[in-house]
Amino acid sequence: MPDFITLFGSQDDKPEPAQEPEEKQGFFGRMRQAVTRTRESFATRINDIVASTREVDEAALDELESALLTSDIGVQTTTEILNALRNRARQQAIAGGAELRDLLKEQIRGMLEAPSQPAAEPEQPPKVTFLVGVNGTGKTTTSGKLAAWLRGQDRTVLLCAADTFRAAAIEQLEVWAKRSGVEMIKTRQGGDPAAVLYDAASAAKARGIHDLIVDTAGRLHTKSGLMDELDKMRRTAAKLIPGAPHEVLLVMDATTGQNGLQQARQFTQFAGVTGIVLTKLDGTAKGGIAVAIARELNLPVRYVGVGEKMEDLLEFSPEAFVDALVG
Repeated sequence: MPDFITLFGSQDDKPEPAQEPEEKQGFFGRMRQAVTRTRESFATRINDIVASTREVDEAALDELESALLTSDIGVQTTTEILNALRNRARQQAIAGGAELRDLLKEQIRGMLEAPSQPAAEPEQPPKVTFLVGVNGTGKTTTSGKLAAWLRGQDRTVLLCAADTFRAAAIEQLEVWAKRSGVEMIKTRQGGDPAAVLYDAASAAKARGIHDLIVDTAGRLHTKSGLMDELDKMRRTAAKLIPGAPHEVLLVMDATTGQNGLQQARQFTQFAGVTGIVLTKLDGTAKGGIAVAIARELNLPVRYVGVGEKMEDLLEFSPEAFVDALVG
């Protein structure tokens, strides 16, 4: 069993809001800023194609293919997009570059929306969300940001520090708990993650908490023992809370691109992932990986991390993303 419970702040107090930047810039503005590095290269090339294309032919499509691959949309997804555009061109001529851009946006938005499904909501709280993924993707930081985001939705939150292998993870989550003004339950380093989860789930039920966010250890898909541990945690949660975990979010680092996608493919086989959190989107010129994730993993992107601040977690919008990316 966990050694102790730590409580931070009162949930009657709002977290340090960073809603102001969002209000000032608007959601679209923040998404546009987040994909600046990708847009600078991708949209520039698309605009060049639009400006130079009066009649869409193979040369124009070849240029488009190169732009898509450069943005890390991936070979498989790029091929699907190009095939769809070629079929459209055969059936009904594409008038020019501007129409090609509109059709491209339609294709990408459709791919992002295809796997969209509402997150499971329990009949009674708490809703249990596991954050999973390999070390270095930003799980612990995302746990804290998600807690603050949910507080902004007038929901009460409890953080569970189930990454007991890494002392720094517990300490880091404590910092986020204080900043978010939410409660946190932890155990000593090396403690049993399932035991601390049991304690956290019991506390969440007893206190009528809306959301229990569980920060799990960074586990490599090659280490079956760690995957077994995650399965044990799932069983523990389900014993106390029907249907738990209701959401399993795989945290991925956008800067790892196709390498991260391959890792995620194997991860989803074991972890029962229901959605993606794509972190460090602002730090890459290859933000097209979001499209590859949705298409190739058939999973919705739920949130994107766009910076280091408390407010730098955005609920993902395919429409806003495509408009920001393509223009």
